[in-house]
Amino acid sequence: MRAGRARPLRAADMKKDVRILLVGEPRVGKTSLIMSLVSEEFPEEVPPRAEEITIPADVTPERVPTHIVDYSEAEQSDEQLHQEISQANVICIVYAVNNKHSIDKVTSRWIPLINERTDKDSRLPLILVGNKSDLVEYSSMETILPIMNQYTEIETCVECSAKNLKNISELFYYAQKAVLHPTGPLYCPEEKEMKPACIKALTRIFKISDQDNDGTLNDAELNFFQRICFNTPLAPQALEDVKNVVRKHISDGVADSGLTLKGFLFLHTLFIQRGRHETTWTVLRRFGYDDDLDLTPEYLFPLLKIPPDCTTELNHHAYLFLQSTFDKHDLDRDCALSPDELKDLFKVFPYIPWGPDVNNTVCTNERGWITYQGFLSQWTLTTYLDVQRCLEYLGYLGYSILTEQESQASAITVTRDKKIDLQKKQTQRNVFRCNVIGMKNCGKSGVLQALLGRNLMRQKKIRDDHKSYYAINTVYVYGQEKYLLLHDISESEFLTEAEIICDVVCLVYDVSNPKSFEYCARIFKQHFMDSRIPCLIIAAKSDLHEVKQDYSISPADFCRKHKMPPPQAFTCNTADAPSKDIFVKLTTMAMYPHARLRCMCTCNRCTFCICQNFLNSDLLQSVKNKIFTAVLNRLRARVAEWGAMLLADDEGSITHQVHAVSSVEDSIFMESSHGPLFLEARHVTQADLKSSTFWLRASFGATVFAVLGFAMYRALLKQR
Repeated sequence: MRAGRARPLRAADMKKDVRILLVGEPRVGKTSLIMSLVSEEFPEEVPPRAEEITIPADVTPERVPTHIVDYSEAEQSDEQLHQEISQANVICIVYAVNNKHSIDKVTSRWIPLINERTDKDSRLPLILVGNKSDLVEYSSMETILPIMNQYTEIETCVECSAKNLKNISELFYYAQKAVLHPTGPLYCPEEKEMKPACIKALTRIFKISDQDNDGTLNDAELNFFQRICFNTPLAPQALEDVKNVVRKHISDGVADSGLTLKGFLFLHTLFIQRGRHETTWTVLRRFGYDDDLDLTPEYLFPLLKIPPDCTTELNHHAYLFLQSTFDKHDLDRDCALSPDELKDLFKVFPYIPWGPDVNNTVCTNERGWITYQGFLSQWTLTTYLDVQRCLEYLGYLGYSILTEQESQASAITVTRDKKIDLQKKQTQRNVFRCNVIGMKNCGKSGVLQALLGRNLMRQKKIRDDHKSYYAINTVYVYGQEKYLLLHDISESEFLTEAEIICDVVCLVYDVSNPKSFEYCARIFKQHFMDSRIPCLIIAAKSDLHEVKQDYSISPADFCRKHKMPPPQAFTCNTADAPSKDIFVKLTTMAMYPHARLRCMCTCNRCTFCICQNFLNSDLLQSVKNKIFTAVLNRLRARVAEWGAMLLADDEGSITHQVHAVSSVEDSIFMESSHGPLFLEARHVTQADLKSSTFWLRASFGATVFAVLGFAMYRALLKQR
């Protein structure tokens, strides 16, 4: 992690330009310094004041446009001076090394004047410039060092000569550097150590870079850190040199051949003390920090356009990142995060993002710790409900750095408009929202907790202040893993527009409360009767005695009248985890709002259910009825022809012919007691089978049936 050549900083990481102001006593050489920089030679004639100079970004070391402003006491007023000070990013106080009076004015006039015009918490960086060093053979540093120690806003001191062009470029480089890589936010010269804000930021960077969470940065992690910050890998010998420097100064800076947090902080302290604080700033800005050591809004909240009627989900790469984050902090490998492990995960956050209600929103183990599935579910919930917060959280975890993506926005998938899904009768979404509606105490909370596999006994242990109005878990539909998000809607006379928006509605009533169903019926008629949102009615607390509902018709008749599935009996008062059949039904209805599937076992994923849905589909029933009618009509016509032929041979056998017609209609393969008649019919049939017309018709019929069967198979496959 040596101070190598840093990559060019992004525009979002730095100021758009740098404004340098030169002040000082008259005739110390301010104007000569500017003109020597521009013309690269000492001017024979020096004007009283140089015009403002703008240096393009492509010719400056830091690739930033730089404006250099001269001050002339003879041509400018105090008000103009104060205005220039307020506009400057850095101020160079110029003195003549051979003029003690100009040196004294640095502390008696210029520094107090500048500090009066700036806030105490945001002092302008100052550069002391000792000009005319060509006129003396000694240095003024012995006089200047006490001044630098007294005023922390002084970044550095440069002795130069406008006549000999000595240190002219370096002067303006240090001035530019003082703006882009200020020392003030990083280091406290009096205490000779880094400031707390800097330590906090570097500690977060260390924890993000420690990808195996063992408390040290091994060679692979150091190389990755070096590459993402400086675009240059470290040679093995360079790695050892870095560790040896740390070992030489502190005893616990290296452990198990890895760099510890103390060693990491020591290295950056060393960089700053040696004037290489641009190295530390490069690291800080790569991890999203601004000049005040706060994470920038551009880093935490990258641009993400979300059209109306679209939802947000995590994509495959985001889930892989979250999986690695979970594994990194699951130190005991029990597939759950203990409170201490969760606290360690959130150390890279400025605050704890999850409250105690999260444990009742997602799956936990018997000890109440969030499981791996619950961890992913909570992130899925945050992404769906508040994608900006999800982007912020991913930023704290260092998603864009560790995955080497442009921003956290690459972790988000914006689904297409729901109207398109309805038109195409298929969806690509993986998260479906179900609003759970019902009267208070009708059992809605039980439905939410049942999705997490909790029966009534476990639900009674939940504290009131830890309850959640959301629950999310995975559900399998036709072998596909989907997320079902339940939202408990509080009882009210009218629902808001936000409370109506969902993929499926779950109307819950209490079978033991005669007034419970009336609310569900009223809400359905007010908001969902004419909408395209599918609804399912849940008869909760089905383990209790069912009473007649105070409504004009029964819940079953109500569902039949409005072409809804029948009420689903449900209870969470079970010995084991409650049944998840209703959640599969809800998810299926959300995925296929246009379909009316019927399933006997309600799982919708077993072979029997798939075949049952196929056999009961309207399309197949229609085709089957048409084929049956056509075959029966053909059979009746053929039997009539046989009867006519037999009538011509023997008029006395009419009774037998009628009986034969009836027998053939009942079963063409059933043996008849009238042997001669059956033999005659079989003889006619064999003759007909030999005709080319019959085979042509049979081939055509088989082809049509095969095409129809293949078309139905493709249609069902497309729906799945």
